Amino acid sequence: MTTLHPAVENWHPQGNRHPPQNRPAGRGPLDVNSLNMSWKRRDREARGYHHGNLREALIQAARELIAEKGPAGFTFADAARSAGVSAAAPYRHFRDREALLADVAREGFQRFEAMLSTGWAAGKPDALTAFNNVGKAYLAFARAEPAYYAAMFESGLPPDLNADLRAAADRAFGVLRSAADALVALLPNGQRPPALMMSLHVWAMAHGIASLFGRGDAGRRSLPMTAEELLESQMLIYLQGLGFPQKA
Repeated sequence: MTTLHPAVENWHPQGNRHPPQNRPAGRGPLDVNSLNMSWKRRDREARGYHHGNLREALIQAARELIAEKGPAGFTFADAARSAGVSAAAPYRHFRDREALLADVAREGFQRFEAMLSTGWAAGKPDALTAFNNVGKAYLAFARAEPAYYAAMFESGLPPDLNADLRAAADRAFGVLRSAADALVALLPNGQRPPALMMSLHVWAMAHGIASLFGRGDAGRRSLPMTAEELLESQMLIYLQGLGFPQKA
């Protein structure tokens, strides 16, 4: 029969209400808080093996680690530990750390697409206003979702790493391309720039401002104006150069 430590025999979930008066020599006071934390950790690990949301738990853990340490600042084992599972458990869903990062990026692009679509609002109230709102939505996403943004654009993942990631990224860019198509159609025939070129130019402008001045993390640089104001002025100059009339 196993002999328990006297403190364990008298331990109660609400506290050590009956501390032993005579502990054996060489056995100091048991740290009940540490014991409780150890049990909680084992409980998380058990649930991590068996609950149906292990994939989502690992993605969430990776997002938190990216926010804290950057996309290159953690290991596959770190993600497993943060999710409360063993180092082997993530291999049930992900080939390696890169595959986990790709899933974070894919999820990020899905949210990115939703925000850009909300900004575009099917071209309402008018194509020019809606186009500018797409740029504002770009900045809003970078500020609100820095971990997703870093996984999408700063992790060094190949865009074609897997079909799901490529498709999610293409759908997000498709919102910008559709907005450019609608805006180009406002110009007379013969004066219309290629919509693809225009959407790439605007993407580069919005991305540069978001990465430098619109971040939601400590990497944001200061400006004497808001990032939105900077993007709006840059878009105004760009669109006027293409022949779009200035709004009254």
